[in-house]
Amino acid sequence: MGIGGRNGLRPGKGNTEGETYRCIECNQEAKELYRDYNHGVLKITICKSCQKPVDKYIEYDPVIILINAILCKAQAYRHILFNTKINMHGKLCVFCLLCEAYLRWWQLQDSSRSTDPDDFIRYAKEWDFYRMFAIASLEQTAYFTGIFAFLWVERPIRAKEKLNFTLLLKALLLSSYGKLLLIPAVIWEHDYTPLCLRLIKVFVLTSNFQAIRVTLNINRKLTFLAILSGLLVESTMVYFFQRMEWAVGSDCAIYKSQDF
Repeated sequence: MGIGGRNGLRPGKGNTEGETYRCIECNQEAKELYRDYNHGVLKITICKSCQKPVDKYIEYDPVIILINAILCKAQAYRHILFNTKINMHGKLCVFCLLCEAYLRWWQLQDSSRSTDPDDFIRYAKEWDFYRMFAIASLEQTAYFTGIFAFLWVERPIRAKEKLNFTLLLKALLLSSYGKLLLIPAVIWEHDYTPLCLRLIKVFVLTSNFQAIRVTLNINRKLTFLAILSGLLVESTMVYFFQRMEWAVGSDCAIYKSQDF
C-alpha cells in the first residue's frame, strides 16, 4: 500500500512532535493519519468524530488530488493545508507575481509599440517590467491586508483560538495558483483572451474563498465579506496608482480590452 512519501506526508505515523492532523471530512483534529502494524501492514486511521477515514487522499495519486483541488473541494484543501508539508508557497507566490507582471507589461507594450532599436528604449521596457512586478506585489499585499484586517475585526470576542495568520497566508498563496494560467492565455492569444483573463480572475477568487473557509472553518458569509474587503482595499490602491497617472494594467478591475 503506497501510503506516505508519494504525497509529501509528514514522516512517521503519529504525533511525534506535538503536531496534529485534521480530518478532511469534519475538520476535527487527529493524532495520526495511519497506523503501521509492521511488516508493511498499514491501516488508515478512522476519525472518532465522523467515523470516516481521517484522510483518504493519502492513498490517492497527486493528479487526482490536484483535480479535486481545482474543483475547490474542501476535503482536498484540508489534505493539502493540514496533512501534507508543502513548502512551495513562497516560490509559487513569486512565480505568480512574475506571471501577473508579464501580463501587465505585455498590455503596456501592446498599447505603446515602438520599432525604435535604441538601447535606451529597450532598457526602459525592461524597467517597465520591474515596475509592473512591484505594483502587482503592492496590490496583492493590499488584497491580503484587507482580508486579514476584516477577519481580525470580525473575530468573535469569545473565540478560544487565535487566528493563525501564518497558515492563512500560506493557504491564500497556494490557492492563487490559478494565476499561472495567465501566461498561456497571453501566449496563445485569440479573440476570447479578455474573457479568459476574467475567468482566471474569478477562479483565483473562488480558490481564495475556499482556502479561507477551510483554514478558519468559518461560514460562507464571513468568507465572502473577507474577500470583498480584500478587493476593496486592492481597488483603493489601484485608484491611488491611477491618480498618480501610473499605467498599472491591474487585474483588480476588469482587464482592458485589446485588439488581437
